[in-house]
Amino acid sequence: MKMTISVIIPTYQRVEVLIHCLEGLRQQRRQADEIVVVVRDTDVETRRFIEKIEDENLVMAVVVRGGMIAALNCGIQNSTGSILAFTDDDTVPHPDWLEQLEHHYQSDARVGGVGGRDIVHIRGTAIEPMKSQVGIIKPYGRIIGNHHIGMGNPRKVDVLKGANMSFRRQAIAGLWFDERLKGTGAQVHNELEFSRAVKAKGWKLIYDPQVCVDHFPAERFDEDQRNSFNETAFFNMAHNETYAMLKHASLSRRVLYLLWVAAVGSKSSPGLLQCLRMLPEQRYVALVKLCIVAKGRWGGWNTWKRSLG
Repeated sequence: MKMTISVIIPTYQRVEVLIHCLEGLRQQRRQADEIVVVVRDTDVETRRFIEKIEDENLVMAVVVRGGMIAALNCGIQNSTGSILAFTDDDTVPHPDWLEQLEHHYQSDARVGGVGGRDIVHIRGTAIEPMKSQVGIIKPYGRIIGNHHIGMGNPRKVDVLKGANMSFRRQAIAGLWFDERLKGTGAQVHNELEFSRAVKAKGWKLIYDPQVCVDHFPAERFDEDQRNSFNETAFFNMAHNETYAMLKHASLSRRVLYLLWVAAVGSKSSPGLLQCLRMLPEQRYVALVKLCIVAKGRWGGWNTWKRSLG
């Protein structure tokens, strides 16, 4: 049976970068069967821009709710492909992007998801690949990303990254991006929860560093401004990670995870030891982060408990 590929691009008030993303898709050696651009109903400028494009394979899906999760679910609902490829509007896919994605699905019927590098460009310079560990969740719950700097051969992973990920429609049958995750825009860790849901159904997730998009991080229009500290964004990050990890873990893994995040944690969501390491440099801010993360994790616990009933 012939595979068909739908590319799904959520966008919001970033026409200038969207133009480059669409041009990258036009340059694909393996053309998309369908391009679904998901636009907010209030984003008049982007809607007018899409309406002027004469391309029978281009579909505009209008979403009335804010946030990435509503946009992703709208894209799934309005697409028809047997493979759904997701990318951000501030990326430019390499010419062999879809060709390489399709190859992995054709090679193994148990592959449910495929992703690759999003080569991040900062002030005109691309960050070089340097890590062999990518998309891994340790038994105690530490999440290793590194998707943008991955190197080596294709390998099975636990998590894909939203800027460059794809799924077999059969693998995500009955799944939606979880609306319990918090945030008004990016809704961080939505791909963590979704990847874990696909793996929980028994499908393989593959990361191939040769499957590339160039990523030019553009302005966000929510509380999560990437490298700046925002209390709401910090709370949401801790909440979403905790909820996603508890939702798809065994009892023993949940216990290990909760002990690790309380005692150690990560730089982005510190526990006690990470807070102590941050104190000499960040002082009072380190303590503020610890308190906010603790509240976020408690919120994530409660969201998970409510989801059970």
